Amino acid sequence: MAGAGTDIHVVRGEDGTTRVTAGPAFGLLRAYDDVATVGPDFGRSVLDVAGAVLSWPVLGDPGLPVAEIHDVGRAQQWLWAVYGEHTATSVRTVAEGAQEPLTVRELTDRPTALAQAAARLGFGHWAARWWPASYTDGIPALEPGVLGLELAALTHRCQQLFGDLDDVADQPDDCVAELVEEHGGALDPLIQWWRATPQNSDAARHLEDVLRLVDDAADCAGLDGPELRRLRTALEEEQGHEPGRTVSAAGLPVDLGALFAGRVDYALAAGAPPAGGGRVIARGSGTNDWRRCPPGFVDAAEDAVSWTARALGARRQIEVEVVAHATAPAAPGVPLVAEVRVDGGRPNRVPLGRRDDVWAGRADMEQLPGSPPSSATTPPHIEVGVLLPGFDPGPGPDGRADRDAIRALARRRLADAAQPTPYDGSGARSGPSEPFLAEILAATATGEEY
Repeated sequence: MAGAGTDIHVVRGEDGTTRVTAGPAFGLLRAYDDVATVGPDFGRSVLDVAGAVLSWPVLGDPGLPVAEIHDVGRAQQWLWAVYGEHTATSVRTVAEGAQEPLTVRELTDRPTALAQAAARLGFGHWAARWWPASYTDGIPALEPGVLGLELAALTHRCQQLFGDLDDVADQPDDCVAELVEEHGGALDPLIQWWRATPQNSDAARHLEDVLRLVDDAADCAGLDGPELRRLRTALEEEQGHEPGRTVSAAGLPVDLGALFAGRVDYALAAGAPPAGGGRVIARGSGTNDWRRCPPGFVDAAEDAVSWTARALGARRQIEVEVVAHATAPAAPGVPLVAEVRVDGGRPNRVPLGRRDDVWAGRADMEQLPGSPPSSATTPPHIEVGVLLPGFDPGPGPDGRADRDAIRALARRRLADAAQPTPYDGSGARSGPSEPFLAEILAATATGEEY
């Protein structure tokens, strides 16, 4: 292909892995710099593929991925289709002992179809983990069933990245069967959405593309069930119509909020107030570090964590409230905790319990090391965060600016999803910048969840 081309850099690390980077932003690596892991975890999307891990920046143009290759033999099945044949050859040369980094120029005008689909799949996994859903910030959650089925469809489309279904190597992102089985309940409303959409529209083509890929993926994985059989019947019925014709109730208005009734509706601060009383001696907001909880536990707003210190006679007590995510687990025994530090003392954990739309807990401050004596008149300096023990990677530098950038990205994507760009007609959306069905649903569904 004609064009200026893209410079691809290949370098081997001391640990034996091989890194591939693309474009002038990275330049010729002088050392095995950690360019793939700069910034917070939620600032990049990651995809585990055969023999490697691919990563892209979430903000800005993702371009070609950074590849960390640990098994060059397995990676050869997709390297040429993502970067080009010269890069695939260079990776093998470097892995076999070349002492200096190599730079090749691939004469490509744009990322290949597999590279674009991989970037979109990586972003979809990022959205499933890091989407900043917040009632207080007005950022709706993404319907997990709809997102999960589109991820299954994309994974099936990207199967070259993962190898044969019989490949037993550890590839956690090659999870088509698991995604279809887990989110099969969203198939019926997705079919209804498709049938209620004018069949010559961009949205209908997008819906049909996802549904056909899910059907093919389920067939390849040997899956069956009533939802999948209804899907196959709906697709067969559509094939019997001439191009441009409609099926069923196509074109009739549909209330997407009612159609996907699994979306949780709750009133903010609807829970019973905590047992208060006493004199307030201090109050403030805590830190909501997204990395310290799994998705679906805590509202992503910056001020989701709040605390109040009270004087009750000779006692001092701290109360912590955390706005719950709309899908937060309500079952007892979930060990979500607040981490409380008083006047620079060591962190102490206060168990939190789910109460309607909040997580709440309290503790006597005298029991927290570093707490001032009960007779102290100076308000204590209190720091509060929230975490899930066993999941928490530990506190890092404050990432408020990074979190704000992600919130701005989510709002832009929702605005774009409300007016999606034309379907490109290739059977796939062109890349991660194009809205997912779950984003279109979140942007257009009626109702008052947010």
